[in-house]
Amino acid sequence: MNLLVLICFLVWLYVLSVFIRGKLHFAQFVWGSVGVFVFMVIWLRPLVIAPLMKLVCSASGLLGDLTGTYESYAQYNILFIGHESDAISLMIDYECSGIIEMMAFVSMLLFFRVYDVGQRCVLSLLGCLIIFFANVFRIFVICEIVYLFGNDVYYIAHTIVGRIVFYCISVLLYYYVFTKPQIVKQMIGGVRYAENMDIPVK
Repeated sequence: MNLLVLICFLVWLYVLSVFIRGKLHFAQFVWGSVGVFVFMVIWLRPLVIAPLMKLVCSASGLLGDLTGTYESYAQYNILFIGHESDAISLMIDYECSGIIEMMAFVSMLLFFRVYDVGQRCVLSLLGCLIIFFANVFRIFVICEIVYLFGNDVYYIAHTIVGRIVFYCISVLLYYYVFTKPQIVKQMIGGVRYAENMDIPVK
């Protein structure tokens, strides 16, 4: 399996180099972003998923401590919510960690040619932090709804309200990082890219 992944990685690198030499920018963005995302899932995810789940649980627990509405057991990745005679435990698992969203964001940003290398590094860090806190806020909202209205509303809180909160913040992040700079570049007009494909110049 490791040999197969390594072969696929080398093939991906070669095809990417062909797109770069041919100045096929859209193909470079799509092929590069998808490839980086896949290899991050294979190689990076197993290393960061466990500590990230504990970090999300701990951060969410801090908000629970401030409001006094639920408790965090970060060592078990569990949030405990008590509502009158009802109680429910929420497990912070792989899907709740936000790792997929972070890797997707970084993968696309790495091949988004509007920014130079330094800007991409800074925005990758800031973007991951925003996604992290958006996820923590999503979990907080879910816990508060369950605490206020009971276990019967868990499905609505988790599946609908929580996702709306998280994706609204994500849409704003993607707009300010990807959409708005691209629109501004097109409105300025007469813009070409330098030879290193990173720094836009007139």
